[in-house]
Amino acid sequence: MAVMSKTLLNRRPDHSGQDGQERRLLRSVVPGAPVENRRQLVVKLSWMSLWMIYLLYPVGDLASSRHGTAAKVAGAIGLVLFLACYFSLVAFRSTGRSGQWRGNYVLVGLMLTLATVSSFGLGQPWLTLYTYASVCTGAVLAPRLGLPGVALVTALALAVSLSVHADLTTLISIVLPCFLGGFAMTGLQRLIGTMRELREARAAVAHLAAAEERLRLARDLHDLLGHSLSLITIKSELAGRLMDQDKQEAARAQVADIESVARQSLIDVREAVGGYRRPTLPVELAAARSALTAAQITLEADPSVADGRPGLGTDETGALAWALREAVTNVVRHGEGATVCTVTMDETWEGDGERYAVLEIADNGRGPGKSGPGNGLSGLEERLALVDGRLETGVGARGKGFRLRALVPLRTVTTPAADAGASGS
Repeated sequence: MAVMSKTLLNRRPDHSGQDGQERRLLRSVVPGAPVENRRQLVVKLSWMSLWMIYLLYPVGDLASSRHGTAAKVAGAIGLVLFLACYFSLVAFRSTGRSGQWRGNYVLVGLMLTLATVSSFGLGQPWLTLYTYASVCTGAVLAPRLGLPGVALVTALALAVSLSVHADLTTLISIVLPCFLGGFAMTGLQRLIGTMRELREARAAVAHLAAAEERLRLARDLHDLLGHSLSLITIKSELAGRLMDQDKQEAARAQVADIESVARQSLIDVREAVGGYRRPTLPVELAAARSALTAAQITLEADPSVADGRPGLGTDETGALAWALREAVTNVVRHGEGATVCTVTMDETWEGDGERYAVLEIADNGRGPGKSGPGNGLSGLEERLALVDGRLETGVGARGKGFRLRALVPLRTVTTPAADAGASGS
């Protein structure tokens, strides 16, 4: 996945090192993505610490006068060890270093042991530890084993609760959250796995789109240069034989033909390479989906965007692809608060009877504010002007977000049926 993503990113301009840091930060906040530095790990552990509120029951039990000094010391040590196991699991899984590490199961087993011993030794307030153990069980076990594992932990919590003669209220408030918490974690693990597969699939689609462009270039170069070089080879051999026969004028004519063929071949190669370098809507749409997904922004794209429209020329298509690239870059970098980005393709008629293809990109963020257009939009406006198009920007629908509309003219397309009708008339 990393190689494919890197291939895709290499096709997009990297304006500064700060942009790369922003992309890495965006990837780190995607659910299931590993943290990349200590600061991110501390932030995640701090968020996980909010769930420690349920430990008020065992902490309050230690603070009460129900137990002697030895029991309190043993309970405090056990609670600290339990928390160490819990945060160790969170840290290892957050950094992506756990993998298939068998120590995960050891830590979960130790947590279950501490929950059981403390519940028998110190009473029912300590049954709440089973909820944490159940959540960790759902996170550590494979998806197919997660639900059975959570059920076993819940059964153990129920058995221990009955053994310590817990009342009905305690049974409901402990056993039910134990099962629901573990069940929710198994579902979250499945969701994270699905999202990871989806990101890989999208990166693969973008990679295949780029590979298709490379295949097109290879095919075009083969067709262009194969014929031209063969012709140059034949004429060079003929010119050599004519020079050996002292037919200077005929040899000079062949050399002139070789020069003409070489010049035309150079023009053809430049056009082919120019077409390869020109961005296309399918490639840019795949790149946009990958970039927006990393930024946790949902892309809602009209399927007709990748298909194009009848009458849309190569230069016009390239200009729209540049518009899509620039608009998505703006959404990722400046679309503060945006959660959805829509891309639509339509056509419109102008007052002078000219027909235009319209590519519209809009987000639901906070909008452009009072800042003026940057260099990217100015350059995009110049690109569109080269194909007699224009750029329109403004506030999105219902006064939210930012909307960019790129308009390029459509050529008149004559169909065979229309031609036949014209001939008949």
